[in-house]
Amino acid sequence: MKKHRLALSDAAVADIVEQADWYAAQSGRTLAERWEDAVTAAITRVLSRPNAGTPCRFQAAELHGLRRTAIPGFPKHLLFYKFDCGEVLVVRVVHGARDLESLL
Repeated sequence: MKKHRLALSDAAVADIVEQADWYAAQSGRTLAERWEDAVTAAITRVLSRPNAGTPCRFQAAELHGLRRTAIPGFPKHLLFYKFDCGEVLVVRVVHGARDLESLL
């Protein structure tokens, strides 16, 4: 299996950390750690099969080629990424009920 490079945008890192902090404050460190493990699992899955994510159908040209996948155990959260030239770029990790196109 070919290894792909991984990159995370600053926004994606902030999304992951802020959500972990929120879970820790609301429900304790155990849930925050479960969130972090689930995000890691989603990223690992995307790295092994980058074309398996669902293509997004946004209007904005800069969002063409964007794909999404759910975070296991947190089905309302989505990981948005692009795959190009052997690199997976995680763009955002957000709740799916938000105005996604304007957020991305």
